[in-house]
Amino acid sequence: MAKSMHLTAFMRPVSLHTGAWRYPGSYPDANFNFGHIKSFIQKLEAAKFDAFFMADHLAVLNMPVEALKRSHTVTSFEPFTLLSALAAVTEKIGLAATASTTFDEPYHVARRFASLDHISNGRAAWNIVTTSNPDSARNFGLDEHVEHGERYKRAREFYEVVTGLWDSFADDAFIRDQESGIFFDPAKMHVLAHKGDELDVRGPLNIARPVQGWPVIVQAGQSEPGRQLAAETAELVFCSPRDLAAAKALYADIKGRMPAFGRAPEHMKILPAALIVIGDTVEEARAKRSRLDSFVHYDSAIASLSIALGHDVSTLDPDAPLPDIPDTNASKTGRAQALRLAAEENLTVRQLAQRYGGYAGLAFVGTPKTIADEMEAWLSQGASDGFTVVFPYLPQGLDDVTQRLIPELQRRGLFRHDYEGTTLRDHLGLQRPVNRFFA
Repeated sequence: MAKSMHLTAFMRPVSLHTGAWRYPGSYPDANFNFGHIKSFIQKLEAAKFDAFFMADHLAVLNMPVEALKRSHTVTSFEPFTLLSALAAVTEKIGLAATASTTFDEPYHVARRFASLDHISNGRAAWNIVTTSNPDSARNFGLDEHVEHGERYKRAREFYEVVTGLWDSFADDAFIRDQESGIFFDPAKMHVLAHKGDELDVRGPLNIARPVQGWPVIVQAGQSEPGRQLAAETAELVFCSPRDLAAAKALYADIKGRMPAFGRAPEHMKILPAALIVIGDTVEEARAKRSRLDSFVHYDSAIASLSIALGHDVSTLDPDAPLPDIPDTNASKTGRAQALRLAAEENLTVRQLAQRYGGYAGLAFVGTPKTIADEMEAWLSQGASDGFTVVFPYLPQGLDDVTQRLIPELQRRGLFRHDYEGTTLRDHLGLQRPVNRFFA
């Protein structure tokens, strides 16, 4: 029997492609229109997607204004506000939000996700990020970004505190006995009293234990500290390997680290991000991709490349090769991938920027059949457990996936015809965590 595929939809921003909002027939305000986003998630739920996945950005001024004025991500909904509203208009699709361990506090994060899990009846997921963008620091009272290794050290302790707070109450702590007047059993409440190198949190959380025990833990880093954090904590990994070989190596590396932490590899799903562009023929799909890329202005392209490299390259000769770029405190993975791509394909600064200005990651461009062939190969060869789908433009790109690709995957027995449970853990085949204090 074929291995079953898991699919999440990357929906904040609604497309990672800079030119998405300009594509003919697309909604230019799709990223900040609740009516549109409500229709998107309902289509995704009808297609039986595992989850609706939201990134988050904590800075607007992260690129030159000449590039910023062309970005459709300048205005975006705050994740918890949006997902709480979407929880009310959906029933089963998972709701994954990003929350920073660098610029937030554990009690805030634990409380928000516990609330979302209860509101949605068990569909919440926390994407743990350390926030690589240095411009975010200045919005939180810091002149300089926290050092890369220090961010991951705090993230590991942050995870322990948040999950400890979720376990503040036993599942049966709330008696609500109207006759005796006892609302909860104090013997089933735990005071965390955490004092660590980075954090000091008393607890307990003022919310009952989440429906799922813990919301699903998502992690996105591909750096060495990121892989280690994923192996220790993650149940869902969002990543961006450039090709099948790189994906297989990443998959084997992260899952191979799990037994050392007493974790079974099947308790983690790895879902690489993939832009999907569908046409009636492969040639038509490629023409759509080329047209989409043509809507990216060089000002935006060079700004995106500068962010990836963690270094301003706007003054470089656009038609010369990329020179040596010094290391910075920004994302290590993004910088390494850009340098590798430039070297492997001998790209000029302009060519590399154009790629980054649109979408530089993994892309499946073809017919429903050819794309299903590629996805099946990744699944069968140990490169992924499914994919985080990136849409090229909306609504048509989303409709192409849900109405044309999903039926082809279902025909092959690679994707579900209906949900088998009600929680996100049910969809992903993940265990409900045991309460560490009230096992």
